[in-house]
Amino acid sequence: MSIPAFRAGKAAIAFILVTAMLDIVAMGIVIPVLPPLIEQFAGDSSRAGIINGVFVALWAFMQFVASPVIGSLSDQYGRRPVILLSTAGLAADYMLMALAPNLWWLALGRIIAGVTSASFTTVYAYMADVTTPENRARGYGLVGAAFSAGFVAGPLLGGVLGEWSPRAPFWVAAAMSAMAFLYGAFILPESLPKERRMTFSWKRANPLGALRLLRSHPELTGLATVNFLLYFSHHVFSAVFVLYAGHRYGLGAWQVGLMLALAGVLELIVQGVLTGPAVKRFGDRKVMVFGLFAGTVGIACMGLAPTGLAFTLALFPNALWTLAMPTLQSLMTQRVSESEQGQLQGANHSVGSIAGVLSPLFFGAVYAASVGPDAPFPHIGAAFLIAALVLLAAAVLGWLVARRAQRGHDVEIVTDP
Repeated sequence: MSIPAFRAGKAAIAFILVTAMLDIVAMGIVIPVLPPLIEQFAGDSSRAGIINGVFVALWAFMQFVASPVIGSLSDQYGRRPVILLSTAGLAADYMLMALAPNLWWLALGRIIAGVTSASFTTVYAYMADVTTPENRARGYGLVGAAFSAGFVAGPLLGGVLGEWSPRAPFWVAAAMSAMAFLYGAFILPESLPKERRMTFSWKRANPLGALRLLRSHPELTGLATVNFLLYFSHHVFSAVFVLYAGHRYGLGAWQVGLMLALAGVLELIVQGVLTGPAVKRFGDRKVMVFGLFAGTVGIACMGLAPTGLAFTLALFPNALWTLAMPTLQSLMTQRVSESEQGQLQGANHSVGSIAGVLSPLFFGAVYAASVGPDAPFPHIGAAFLIAALVLLAAAVLGWLVARRAQRGHDVEIVTDP
């Protein structure tokens, strides 16, 4: 039996939010310690920046390949089994990384993590199943808040554990993923009834086939491009944030973990508290555009910050970019059928994964070229400034798409008999 409304699906929503949060806590735990561990194997900060970018790109490439497949599988077999398999796979992967003796083992771990974490497409499809279109932005805001809550606890715990041992966070992450699997196995209900399922097809499930869905509507194509630019700009954090904060401001693992926890708290407040009322008053489109412009200001301030305190304060305007994610997702889900939600989320994550392949390589190279006395880039914050320009382009495009859509809506109203 389907869950037709947001209010009716409260129990299901609570289950999926807890499951998602546990997974994100596990992912967040390793963030403060993975780049230093890479640096330990690599030998210096500049080389570590490039290798870390390659690792993030490997993770994103596997998401590009796996996301549409997993999304389509969830359209046929349901959301629950896909989510459970993912959490079990993540637990095994973190154990592998905890035992990794060299960079090659770490690279293998990132590849496996890219496949297993691609099930986040299913989390968003699950939320689409249990919410009505008018409540979908709020639902996605809650998913974002759960992710942010995970990133509050994860990096903070990882930073503390990292001071004790660089391997300890990986073992704790494995335990957290195992907890998510057990919780989901006993508690998580299925959200997609059999009568709404779609037969799996490789034509739709392959990455290029999934991307065809994004060309089915002119506005959907524009929103997908905004999505790409948004992901591209924000992979600057996964590529260079930890190394940059340590090299420029002398911040240790626990300090970086605390800073990432603060970022998670701010994003939790924005997505969990502000998104719903903002969308209700201003609508999805205006909130999306505002979030993109606010994020541009935040990232630019981070690249220009002269001190660690100024860098930390820049997290406040930067957190407003998270207004754009749920509203962008909501606008896109309203342009496909209910049976295509998994496919849409797979296509969306494929777009994000393409950005995730290109962006870390690009920003890792920019960071490497901005470190040292003979660096080609004269400013060490160049990666953040370039990311701000990319997000500004997303904001302008989002505004143009929103304006065009509004004009089309006005024409429909005028011509409607």
